[in-house]
Amino acid sequence: MGIRVLIADDQAMVRQGLRRILESQPDITVIGEAADGVEALAAAATTLPDVLLVDVRMPRMDGIEVTRRMAASPVTRAVKVVVVTTFDLDEYVYPALRYGASGFLLKRSGPTLIIEAVRAAMAGDSLISPSITVRLLKHVTQPSPALPVPVEALTPREVEIAGRVAEGRTNADIAAELFISPGTVKTHVANIQRKLNVRNRVGVAVYAWEAGYAAQIPVE
Repeated sequence: MGIRVLIADDQAMVRQGLRRILESQPDITVIGEAADGVEALAAAATTLPDVLLVDVRMPRMDGIEVTRRMAASPVTRAVKVVVVTTFDLDEYVYPALRYGASGFLLKRSGPTLIIEAVRAAMAGDSLISPSITVRLLKHVTQPSPALPVPVEALTPREVEIAGRVAEGRTNADIAAELFISPGTVKTHVANIQRKLNVRNRVGVAVYAWEAGYAAQIPVE
């Protein structure tokens, strides 16, 4: 049946938009919607989706509390939670991840990252919006002299691109800065992931930050 997703957001238009994005993929099915946190918990316990996409600010119960309760309940513990929100405030990001969210995305992240986040959660991995990743890395990661050995050495161009990923750049940003096409950037990032043996951009960003590839991390 593919990946079964439940969407929780208090805005009907947002729910419809997320549904369209997800159901454009042959391996993803939206099995239900909830308009607030209480509905989300009840629906998750009843339908047991693979992934719950949940907004932070909702009536009756916010997405952070939903995430905490989902992880605490033996009924819904196995459901992966991906937080999708307009706000990337630290007071939201850190509790959500601490309570076990499998991803934290901004609604402006775009369809590709939202789809990738759902697939990553299903695979037991996590994906966080690039700008949030940068801030998290600044807080929790220091450059490390003991790095895992890549499966294959990165080329100078790949090192350059990995550094920009660690700085929170999107593929479109990198393409514009390096005067190459977004498709070429996407191919480079895929090759970097393979060589570093990581599952997504977050893994690339962590390695690049620890390796010192990110020369300048923007201050937010």
